[in-house]
Amino acid sequence: LAGYKVIKKIGEGAFSEVVKTQSLKDGKFYACKTMKHTIKSLEQANKLQEVQAMKRLSPHANIIQLHELIFKSALLEPKHPLPDHMVKNYMYQLCKSLQHMHSCGIFHRDVKPENILIKQNDLKLADFGSCRSVYSKPPHTEYISTRWYRAPECLLTDGYYNLKMDIWSAGCVFFEIMSLKPLFPGANELDQVAKIHNVLGTPDQSLLQKFKQTRAMPFNFPPMKGTGISRLIPNCPAPALSLLYQMLAYDPDERISAETALRHTYFREIRMTEKKSETSHFLFGTLDAAGNRLTQQSLQKIWRPSSFGKQLKGRHMRQTPLITVSMCCRRPLLDWRKCKVSLTRLVSFRVSPPPAFTSDNREVLPPILAKKCQPHLTGQSWNSTTRLRKKMQ
Repeated sequence: LAGYKVIKKIGEGAFSEVVKTQSLKDGKFYACKTMKHTIKSLEQANKLQEVQAMKRLSPHANIIQLHELIFKSALLEPKHPLPDHMVKNYMYQLCKSLQHMHSCGIFHRDVKPENILIKQNDLKLADFGSCRSVYSKPPHTEYISTRWYRAPECLLTDGYYNLKMDIWSAGCVFFEIMSLKPLFPGANELDQVAKIHNVLGTPDQSLLQKFKQTRAMPFNFPPMKGTGISRLIPNCPAPALSLLYQMLAYDPDERISAETALRHTYFREIRMTEKKSETSHFLFGTLDAAGNRLTQQSLQKIWRPSSFGKQLKGRHMRQTPLITVSMCCRRPLLDWRKCKVSLTRLVSFRVSPPPAFTSDNREVLPPILAKKCQPHLTGQSWNSTTRLRKKMQ
């Protein structure tokens, strides 16, 4: 607001927002009411019923006086739409915020552009005054969310809706970001339903019958084929149009979830970029045991163990075998007359290969193959057996 300093927000309604301001000229305080719906010209602003009434009733000591009417077309009607990559980035962040809310057991119930804060490339969802738990049992409050972003189940039932209503509202925001105009600007609830049917068409009678079961007042709609969303935004990319149709599914059971929307092909490039950034953060953010940052050469050893193993091949050979018969023979030999079984086992050890090493945890310690130990063990076992026979004789 040129010439005014905004102090604080006083209140907000379905069609306007009121803030307390101070004039930079005279220092007086004024209540500034900003209309939410689109006003295309100053002439249209002067024809507003509220403006005409205030002009006719002024001046009066007990009626608020209209001080100034400010119209800025640059703020109310942007000239150029946002580029596709920026729209994609904003919608990805909005779906991430809804996915986090729904996974925590909360749904917003009032997703609209006024409750979405954007600073540079960062998006944040705000205003959780209408949120409810996903585990709360219906019926919920009927009058929720702004009418233009209200899902069909909120309009046609007596409060029987769930978290999928947030996805519908996000789909309406998605269209408004791309086209710079609301998708279903209904004047009242009946007009809101009519505008939805004009675009999407009348749903099947089975779905309407399901809505009628939770509605005290009966309703009937003539069969109608909608014009489709693609005609409203002809330059919309095919992946974006696919996601938009899934977010604006008439049946809430067939409507896409926030978690599934994040895996849509429309966000494929953003997901690939996130994976690359996470990988680079892991590589260049890794520290060793001493707390020093690992170099690129050491990181290659981590990610390429096969090439690193080839470099060490032949350098650290085991000098002594794991198990030898000489180790077993270091114990004092008992009298052969008292332990014939042990002698028999020792003698038979020469002709049969050593048993394979068995262990429950084979991945930690590999088995010892008989092929590598056979020549060494055979020679020692033959010499030991010969010395034992000579002593027995």
